[in-house]
Amino acid sequence: MNAFAKIESLEDIRLGVERLRGDPSVQPIGSIVVPVNAQGDLEIAVALLRDLVSYNGPYTFEIVLLVNNFPPGRPPSEIEAFEGLGLRVETVPDVWRRGEAVCFSARMVGIKAASSERVVSFDADSRIPNAPSLLDWYMRQFERGAVGAYTHVGYYDLLPLWSVRARITAHHAARWLKRVPLRIPTTRGSNYAVDRRVLLPLYERNLLSDDLNVGPALKSAGGDVVYSGARSLQVLTSGRRFKGGWLKLFRYLAYRLGYNVRMIASSNRRRRDAWYHRAPMR
Repeated sequence: MNAFAKIESLEDIRLGVERLRGDPSVQPIGSIVVPVNAQGDLEIAVALLRDLVSYNGPYTFEIVLLVNNFPPGRPPSEIEAFEGLGLRVETVPDVWRRGEAVCFSARMVGIKAASSERVVSFDADSRIPNAPSLLDWYMRQFERGAVGAYTHVGYYDLLPLWSVRARITAHHAARWLKRVPLRIPTTRGSNYAVDRRVLLPLYERNLLSDDLNVGPALKSAGGDVVYSGARSLQVLTSGRRFKGGWLKLFRYLAYRLGYNVRMIASSNRRRRDAWYHRAPMR
């Protein structure tokens, strides 16, 4: 069954995509890339699209969806619906590359397919409360010479449990520690922007394996990576996977510590090819 069947109308999205793109004969100023897991993100992505087409600023954007994780020869019917909305849709049944997080593999396929060198990346379950402010801010950072930029990421749909609240607090505290005292950019896939001319050479040199080390790699290459914690620029991502439980919290903290150590050392192949990247986990 088509995942869009119970959605009453997508005409407002089609008109919004057309307005966002502007003159199709002219290259867009920016490209918005969104990996879409065909096993669970097809319908979820519609909410993100509605947020994006609320943009009414001076820049033009194309939206590139990278639909992946479906049986070869059996692409989901929603692809045709996405294309009917005026979106650029790239399809790869199995996008994963050994040594990479599968979501990052998908993102890089979309980034390579983008028309613009200025790429903004979100996840399919991202929500953008103020798309005009956020997209304008990203484009201004590029105009000022930044090669990477990102803003605060919060959560929606969190269970009202103390163990979940503790996990989110620990998550944000760890990101603040890296970003402020250690000066390590804390990019994450649900919300960042990159200059593709700087990113792609790093990727081709096997210096990137996850969204987490995009910021540090750009900075190590001599680029300026900027951050804003302004509330008007925040992006929200789904907290539906956080089920609660103190034992799960302790396991998460131990896992996250080891994961960060491996990913920050992006130039060390042995560390990059960790267990998390040895299978197309989702």
